[in-house]
Amino acid sequence: MAISQRQIQKQLQTLSPQQIQMIKLLELPMLQFEQRIKQEIEENIVLEEEERKDEDAEQISVDDYLREDDTPGYKLRVNNFSKDDKQRPVTLAEGRSMQEYLTEQLGYRNLGNEERQVAEFLIGSIDEDGYLRRDMESISDDIAFSLGIETSAAELEQLLTVIHHLEPAGIGARNLQECLLLQMQQRRLDTPAKRLALKILSSYFDEFVKKHYEKLIARLGVSEDEFRDAIDEIKHLSPKPGNLYSDSQFDASPYVIPDFLIDYHDSRFELSLTSYNIPEVKINRRYMDMIRDMVSSDGYVSEKDKEAVQFVKSKIDSAKWFISAIKQRHDTLMRTMQEILAFQQEYFKDGDKSKLRPMILKDIADRAGLDVSTISRVVNSKYAQTHFGIILLKSLFSEAMQTESGDTVSSYEIKNILQTCIDEEDKRHPLTDETLMNILNSKGYCIARRTVAKYREMLDIPVARLRKQI
Repeated sequence: MAISQRQIQKQLQTLSPQQIQMIKLLELPMLQFEQRIKQEIEENIVLEEEERKDEDAEQISVDDYLREDDTPGYKLRVNNFSKDDKQRPVTLAEGRSMQEYLTEQLGYRNLGNEERQVAEFLIGSIDEDGYLRRDMESISDDIAFSLGIETSAAELEQLLTVIHHLEPAGIGARNLQECLLLQMQQRRLDTPAKRLALKILSSYFDEFVKKHYEKLIARLGVSEDEFRDAIDEIKHLSPKPGNLYSDSQFDASPYVIPDFLIDYHDSRFELSLTSYNIPEVKINRRYMDMIRDMVSSDGYVSEKDKEAVQFVKSKIDSAKWFISAIKQRHDTLMRTMQEILAFQQEYFKDGDKSKLRPMILKDIADRAGLDVSTISRVVNSKYAQTHFGIILLKSLFSEAMQTESGDTVSSYEIKNILQTCIDEEDKRHPLTDETLMNILNSKGYCIARRTVAKYREMLDIPVARLRKQI
């Protein structure tokens, strides 16, 4: 085959390093953004945290690395705090993990040295929710490789039985049935309801999960009241035994830090970014002076200083890009939130969700003059603090639905009706998706059954069969 050359024209989208950096910063919620700035300060020797003063501190930058010029400045806060407002650092006290707690209990068991090592390895294989999801053969291979101890699946089963008797109850279970049985077996079976519950879990678990209650009552030969008491006992068990462990010194609950503050008073909105703990960065003046000392008046750099000058130049470039990306992030967030606030102004006055207008990402993108992907990054994992609570920005977006009269309503309104209908339904005969569709159609909402199923799943509501109660 002959070799030939030809020219082809094609369009390719390329992003500059600053654009890539800005995109990554835009996606970060407030807490991670704060950590990202601190990480950049640690990694880039040119950047330093600016001291907080009443007056704006001087911003130092580099133009052609030889003369001073203004850097892309940004200011995320104003000095509107009184002298009594002091920053109080959050003290985190780390307690024991669940694995450490289980290992401590293991010390009270009569085990040999190798058995203890293998049992501790099993404990380390337990997931955060308390389940052991790995098969025994794989664990046996890992133990032989990492500990040099040959053990069989049967020996591991015996040691797992020891772990099953540790607290919290149900720890180390392989599946939901075993988890519930372990918890029930550790309780005193001193009532008929508890004994019946144990029988249901051990012999009729599939029927119980599928909520075939009438069939179970007939097979067990019990009354509805007796069966209901047994189900109540099962409901007191935890499907995730890892959640039963708690250390008074350790709080793993996540904190939601809002990205925006929205104040409403005197019929006016005030929007600001939550930036109290966000450090303000600038380029260190010492590196400016360092370059000046290395560069002669005619612009010559000695051979021994070239590498150092090149290093400092690259760090200054990186610092300038980072500061510019922070400013662009600030402007994009404020611009987007201002348009959302203007679009949903009636909702933000009192927090009445029935006043939410249908809104999609493209609506805000068109109003803000930004791309839809940019708006998506802004609202993802971002929160706003209002006078009626903290809201997730993504929850404000909803599809538009049309009624028989031609009016446009938000899909949130339909979800509210679905939730109300399901809350008020007869739990012995729960409403099917088709029945819910007929109810919505009778109220003037033109909606299909598959759409009802989609909204029900979005509300985390199970199908009618699984909502059935005795």
